[in-house]
Amino acid sequence: MNDRLRTLEDEFVSLESSLSDPAVVGDQTRLRDVSRRYKDLTPVVECIRRLRARQADADAARELLEMAADDERALLKDEAASAEQDIEAIEEELRLLMLPKDPNDGRPVIMEIRGAEGGEEANLFARDLYDMYRAYANAKGWAMDVLSEDRSDLGGLNQIVVEVRGDTAWGHLKFEGGPHRVQRVPVTESQGRIHTSSATVLVLPEAEEVEVDIDPNDLDVDVYRSSGAGGQSVNTTDSAVRITHKPTGIVVTMQDERSQIQNRARAMTVLRSRLMKLAQDERDAAASLERRAQVGGGGRGEKIRTYNFKENRLTDHRIGFTIYRLADVLAGDLDEVVEALAADERTRQLAGQE
Repeated sequence: MNDRLRTLEDEFVSLESSLSDPAVVGDQTRLRDVSRRYKDLTPVVECIRRLRARQADADAARELLEMAADDERALLKDEAASAEQDIEAIEEELRLLMLPKDPNDGRPVIMEIRGAEGGEEANLFARDLYDMYRAYANAKGWAMDVLSEDRSDLGGLNQIVVEVRGDTAWGHLKFEGGPHRVQRVPVTESQGRIHTSSATVLVLPEAEEVEVDIDPNDLDVDVYRSSGAGGQSVNTTDSAVRITHKPTGIVVTMQDERSQIQNRARAMTVLRSRLMKLAQDERDAAASLERRAQVGGGGRGEKIRTYNFKENRLTDHRIGFTIYRLADVLAGDLDEVVEALAADERTRQLAGQE
């Protein structure tokens, strides 16, 4: 363990030096990678240094205790005990900090929310989920931009694609991918009966252009006239773009911007993110299973979470977590749910290490 800690400290010092190296500063890709690793290691090394300091305090107290007079012994025993207690707490903190980092931490996030089973009620629920995530992003200080939006007849969402930017966005939102089920009386229900509907959420880390090499020959690009609500020129020019990645069959459509160039750029951003996630999944069979679990068929029987309005209850079925503050959660207060999922992930990681 000590050898590993020294290795991390040496790497940190080397990274610190690299950040002032002109060769690194002049290479944006290297500078990005070095900066990310330095940022990741900073809390770890700070924790290691606190551990070293308290270990030194404990050693000094024990040495002095051997030659101390009677009136000093109680004070030195207390100091040694306090240092040992701190060492134990810092070691546990260090264990958590040294858990494997999610390679997507710090990246912007692409979220796709769609109405699934339940007709117009599913689309209205998809809008509620979007409103929940928008409020959560505002509370966290993240930036959220709508890339594409398709509203339904009653103001719900057939589909919406958003980009969320913030250092902690991926770490919090990655748990949201999957089918979400709602149980409530829809506005379309005239006899007061509770219906069960669902919406799906897909969460992707945004890929940078240099990370995903896309051969232009692998793309079919169609342009056509935008449909739906828009500005004066949105529906009168061929500005909508549909890009099909022929090797994978992935299709991305964008039409919200007035410019065909803007819509193509946004479509390529989403396509790169989907392809990067697909590549990650193929490298990791567990991640592949996780991605398939995210969206599934969108059916009401497949769900990661249930929102029961009558009982003011939210249940996350993956970890058996239930709270009776549904109204607060839908207003953007997701922290309690996310922290429970993050704690479960940490527990599983620690168990894997042991």
